[in-house]
Amino acid sequence: MSLRSEIARVAAAGSRKILTTFTNGGTSLPGKLALHIDPNILESLATDYDVIVVTGTNGKTLTTSLIVKALQQKYGHVITNESGSNMKQGVVGAFLAAGKASEQGIAVLEVDEGSLKHISAELSPKTFVHTNIFADQLDRYGSTENVYQLLVDACLETPTAQVISNGDIPVMSAYTLPNNRLFFGFDEVDQFAGITEPDTTETTICPMCQMPLSYNFVTYANQGDFYSPFCGFKRPALDSKVTAIHDLGPDSSTFDIDGHTFELPVAGVYNIYNALAAYTVAREYGVSIEEIREAFKMTERVFGRQEKMQLDNKEIIFNLYKNPVGLNQVLQLVELEDKPMSLAMILNNNDADGVDVDWIHESNFDLLKNNDIQQVYASGMETEKIAGLLEEAELIPTPVKRHPDIDALIEQLKNAPTERIHVVANYTAMMQFRQKMSDKGYL
Repeated sequence: MSLRSEIARVAAAGSRKILTTFTNGGTSLPGKLALHIDPNILESLATDYDVIVVTGTNGKTLTTSLIVKALQQKYGHVITNESGSNMKQGVVGAFLAAGKASEQGIAVLEVDEGSLKHISAELSPKTFVHTNIFADQLDRYGSTENVYQLLVDACLETPTAQVISNGDIPVMSAYTLPNNRLFFGFDEVDQFAGITEPDTTETTICPMCQMPLSYNFVTYANQGDFYSPFCGFKRPALDSKVTAIHDLGPDSSTFDIDGHTFELPVAGVYNIYNALAAYTVAREYGVSIEEIREAFKMTERVFGRQEKMQLDNKEIIFNLYKNPVGLNQVLQLVELEDKPMSLAMILNNNDADGVDVDWIHESNFDLLKNNDIQQVYASGMETEKIAGLLEEAELIPTPVKRHPDIDALIEQLKNAPTERIHVVANYTAMMQFRQKMSDKGYL
């Protein structure tokens, strides 16, 4: 390591100690400071690690966590940016927090799609994991194809890296890459029998011939066993696959991968995809089935993903959404609630959310019409927009309660008519809600 890199490391370590002592900590500031002193420090920091980069639109945080837990069953030195700080300064911060490695380690890093081009060459990843590609912040990227091109460009920069991709998404196998590739996906299980029409705004156009795709079955959005009757393009052969789903509950899932049964203490088909990605990585790194099974059982709910909070005598179940696919999957999860509930929706349109949030009109709130919902709340910068959609869905006969200020919303939730409250928020709204709950001593 160069003298400049060593100075950057020491300065960042000092800033981290101050943050830890006097605040709730922080991962971005030490990374920013280190990069200011030595813009090339990431390359030096990564030399002692086999790097696994997890990227894609949805599911990065949980997939990363699952991979880490699985690899820790076999390997002694595994680090990650567990805070979810997935841009360059956060990745640098993860290495700095780990300190100097006494042995060759493994770094499992969640990386924002837009940040890949800035850091992949410096990291020299051994493995890329592509979770999915959905319409997300299109005012930032333009199209899902543009997003996937970011992933492709990173792979081309590191042709020796292995690429593990979601084979159920058409665009994921449309590009020829020099990298060794593995694909994961779903076999046709009972839950999807007879479902051949995607219920989605995601593209179902063949990326090769630009004609409509057909499906033998669909899991959700545009994922499934696709094929083009026009040009012959079809889903690639899967290297690992979900072969059965035994239980889809509101708090957990039980399913088979390659004939082996696993239990995950988080719910939702989308999280089974995350587990499938993690399983594929773990098997490539020699982790046994039993070790993966134990790792999955230890899974914790990462912040904003089915997170449970106590607000006086109320139980809050908190979920993050970022785009129509993610929100509809969260609504399907809320639909499983079998107790009387209240619902709060928070919508912001800061830059980090995507300024254009008109996609919210594509969401299917009708999924909740059969739930026992006793009160509905709307909050955030786009309170009126989300409140209007909730009232159109006619989930309750009375008007939606509007509280643009999140502090005011939390105070009102204390008086909700039910013990269980589902709070659903997009990214910056999620961060604000958690910070307010922390400031009030609930987190």
